[in-house]
Amino acid sequence: MSGRRGRQPGPRLSWLLCCSALLSRAAGYALVSSVSWAVTNEVDEELDSASTEEALPALLEDSGSIWQRSFPASAHEEDAHLPPPEGTARARPSPAPPGMFSYRREGGARLRPGTARFLAHASAWGCLATVSAHEKIPGLPFGNCLPVSDGPFDNSTGVPFFYVTPKDLLVADLMKNPTASLLLPESEGEFCRKNIVDPEDPRCARLTLTGQMVAVSPEEVEFAKQAMFSRHPVMRKWPRQYEWFFMKMKIEHIWLQKWYGGVADISREEYFKAVPRKA
Repeated sequence: MSGRRGRQPGPRLSWLLCCSALLSRAAGYALVSSVSWAVTNEVDEELDSASTEEALPALLEDSGSIWQRSFPASAHEEDAHLPPPEGTARARPSPAPPGMFSYRREGGARLRPGTARFLAHASAWGCLATVSAHEKIPGLPFGNCLPVSDGPFDNSTGVPFFYVTPKDLLVADLMKNPTASLLLPESEGEFCRKNIVDPEDPRCARLTLTGQMVAVSPEEVEFAKQAMFSRHPVMRKWPRQYEWFFMKMKIEHIWLQKWYGGVADISREEYFKAVPRKA
């Protein structure tokens, strides 16, 4: 043969050329795990500007900025971390639906008396703690859960009333020492259940009232009946041989916990002037 025909590329070389052509199109992209949560550029700015313990729950509440459930196209590009050009407004990601990182913010001090009055009125039962007079545990705390009412549904007084029997150990304790504490938890209502908050979570508010337990005077018996029987109609049919009578608490101190880090001390004046307000 007078001339040598040009040599054709082998199969291995053709395969390498094909792969090179495909990979060149993906040079501007980085692989992102499909199970990662995309974090926007605003995270660093928000965390830098609010690094205190008080501000972090507020950041977690803003589910539209930190925790995103989808991946915007810009998050997959290599230059996504670069700031936008001057004069260009940064597009804010679409807000994600509320999820497990949603926190309720703590209300201000001016709202606490209303929250306390709401818990006092909305609670159908509470845990009463006394100083035991029982011979086996003299002087030790003793508690029990009792039906309670601060008035009919349309008349909140803030004063808890009780329907008790002398046969109850708590009443025996109160005859010796009338000092008592009453715990009224928000877990009885709908908030904690609907928001999947554990009853022991500090965000599930609780009210503690301390004071002196006294028998209701004859002038107040009719109102005490309305207060208790309107909220607990079955009480009308309780056996009479147990000598039921009405008591109420003369409140001396009001303590409210509805957030992390301790309780708020509410004055009696603020408490009785407040209008019941949901926690």
